Amino acid sequence: MRLQTGVLAITALLAGCVLPPHQAARPKTLVNAQVGLTGSAVAPVADGWWDSFQDPQLDRLIRAGLEDSPTLAQAHARVAEALARTQSAHSKLLPSANLDASAQYQRAPDNYLIPPPLAGHSFWMGQAGASLSWDLDFWGRQADAVHRAQALTRAADLDVDNARLMLAGAITQAYVELYREYAFADIAARSAAQRQNIVDITRRRVAAGLDTQLELRQAEGQLPQARVARDQANAAAALAVHQLAALTGQGADSYASIQRPILRVDAALPVPTTLPINLLARRPDVLAARLTIQAADAQRRADKAAFYPNVNLQALAGIGAFGLNNLVQWGARGYGAGPLISLPLFDAGLLRAQYKVGEAQLDAAVAGYNDTVLRAVQQTADQLTRIDALARERVDQQLTVEANEAAYKLAEERYRAGLASYLSVLNAETQVLIARQAMVDIFANQAVARVTLLLAVGGSFDPLAPSSVADAGRVNTSDRILTQVTP
Repeated sequence: MRLQTGVLAITALLAGCVLPPHQAARPKTLVNAQVGLTGSAVAPVADGWWDSFQDPQLDRLIRAGLEDSPTLAQAHARVAEALARTQSAHSKLLPSANLDASAQYQRAPDNYLIPPPLAGHSFWMGQAGASLSWDLDFWGRQADAVHRAQALTRAADLDVDNARLMLAGAITQAYVELYREYAFADIAARSAAQRQNIVDITRRRVAAGLDTQLELRQAEGQLPQARVARDQANAAAALAVHQLAALTGQGADSYASIQRPILRVDAALPVPTTLPINLLARRPDVLAARLTIQAADAQRRADKAAFYPNVNLQALAGIGAFGLNNLVQWGARGYGAGPLISLPLFDAGLLRAQYKVGEAQLDAAVAGYNDTVLRAVQQTADQLTRIDALARERVDQQLTVEANEAAYKLAEERYRAGLASYLSVLNAETQVLIARQAMVDIFANQAVARVTLLLAVGGSFDPLAPSSVADAGRVNTSDRILTQVTP
């Protein structure tokens, strides 16, 4: 009879308690059929991919940046914070104990509330005791909080990996830009020297009556433009040095230590004829976005568990007495133990609002993951297209360079034979310099595109330690569009 009465009481309470809202349909993450990526997962890559540029200074700059970068310091601080939050969440799964003691000197009122002989007298009131509390977590609320914290900690670790990858890529790209600007400065200096030679020759020809003032003014007008281009190239090289110093966490005192690059931009980071198709699955930002979904889902489950009864096991033991001398008496002892059950009955919509917040955060995490995947796909496809286009441009530009060099040699031969003026030789050499500048630009753009592609696929064109090399899916470069991630 008593059991039936208890069941009826609990049923009545549940009938009147706050109930969770109906779970709406959740958006889905992208799947292989939508974007086409298949294959086994590949392992994360280690540092050192920049060694293929064969430039010790680049290696020194990148390693200095990885050690002293404020961005990386912030990422490591976020990891430490996430670890602390995980420890805090895990502690709620375990019992907690407290020891309390107090002593108060007080006067009892002189009325019927306090019986004699204490009424109207002053005395010490002392108590000391230990208490134990343990949330039994029947519905997994605290466990889900731990799962959320663990997922966010792993995501923070991946943010550090992504920050390292992006920083190394940014330093490498800035270093390639420095190489480009030095090459442009050389060409601009040589072009300015050529323009000065043209002016000198034109002046002699005018004095000899072979040219007019019109030709002289035209030649003189080209000289300041060449000097401006030279000064702009030198300034651009200096700015590239400043950018490198900032990326590596150094100040103005390091500018003089950054020398001219000696890297091999034409041979570094060659794109293989075949690519592991599932490389995008190891991108740190993609993995972190996936973990963010797990964290949001765990939070939503914890919010749902808040609608159900919370059961705590509590115990206490201690002593208490009027008068401190009485604390040591056997009769001053007290103890107790039992469950504490709490059930939300009315909260003005607070729990429902928190649950809806959790659902919205989960939806946002799914959308963020899908967006990250699609951006990774676009970045990879864009760079593959750019690399292929630059390869074709390089072939055509090489033909242009060879044609201009042949014209320059022919102009020299005609000048030696007395069949042409030296002005035609200088003009032909100018066309050679312009063609070489365009070739330098293509070399640098190819290097930047390869670095960008490497960043897009997670730090390497080859898996360092795949779970199964034989099972790793591969795709030919003729149709190498990487479009989805299998986490």
